[in-house]
Amino acid sequence: MIKFNRRMFLRSAGLGALASHWPTTAEAGTFFWKRLFSVPPRDTVLITPNDKFYIVNYAGFPTIDLAGWSLFIGGLVKKPLRLTYADFYSRRAVEMAATLICIDTLPGADTIGNAVWRGLSLKSLLEEVVPDPAAYDVVFHAADGYSDSIPFERAMNGDVLLAYMMNGETLPQPHGYPIRAVVPGLYGIKNVKWITEIEVVDYDYKGYWQQRGWTDKGEIRIVSRIDNPGHYQEIKGREHTVRGLAFGGAHGIGRVELSTNGGKTWSPAWLDPPLSPYTWVIWKYPWEIPSPGAYTLMVRAWDNKGRMQSVNLEQAFPAGSSGYHTVVALVS
Repeated sequence: MIKFNRRMFLRSAGLGALASHWPTTAEAGTFFWKRLFSVPPRDTVLITPNDKFYIVNYAGFPTIDLAGWSLFIGGLVKKPLRLTYADFYSRRAVEMAATLICIDTLPGADTIGNAVWRGLSLKSLLEEVVPDPAAYDVVFHAADGYSDSIPFERAMNGDVLLAYMMNGETLPQPHGYPIRAVVPGLYGIKNVKWITEIEVVDYDYKGYWQQRGWTDKGEIRIVSRIDNPGHYQEIKGREHTVRGLAFGGAHGIGRVELSTNGGKTWSPAWLDPPLSPYTWVIWKYPWEIPSPGAYTLMVRAWDNKGRMQSVNLEQAFPAGSSGYHTVVALVS
């Protein structure tokens, strides 16, 4: 295995001139490294504002005219149903807080968000259309040509929502207006936006990404993140509250630990109550800093079933990335 030092990295990045003039003192080198790779701290919030919520799509944002839009529920059902947008508002609504995360999210990345959704229960609608006993998958078809599915059994759990509101506002167009699926515990690829049809089928339906080799289960892996301090942030003084997020998918978060010495030792963090069983938790760690220097902070989490976050650094394909988020803090 090739081990890269700073000069090797700079040369590989096309910065050979900088590599050849690398500062000789540790202080100057740390300053340069900080300027090159520093990341500011992030605000750790319970609810992600709509305009800050991550957006991922594969084919642009479809423009939908409500005058001609409706949602059709059919396939292997006895009583097919067509709902207009007005029908959604006239029926009994369900409100649910849930965190969504993109399957392509690397450790420490921002493609995760938490919102309060309002809509109709998919289970209640499926019961109304009377599915065939042979039902296997429930397929979501979208206006942009995208599609994906969840098992029929999962759709009947009662926690899957067809949302038309997000954080008290009409669902924004980039987030699926007029209707999107919210499926707690499953990656964003399963939370289909701009839905026009829901189809009950008797086979294992392969959606857009599954046809390209990605996971069909879509179950979220445990993730945790350090928001404050930011990477190579300078901290003054001997006390600092380290903050971040942790998310355990369908099983919540039961424990979070922080290491301030690169994983040699670990200490428990404080957990704020989650907004719901389907959301991230905010964690905090009151750090008493022994002396000035550079510290490598790492975070790890366990879900409520006692399963620990994977330490192995894995790419997102095909079932979601893993690994501990690591931040270097500079204490003066």
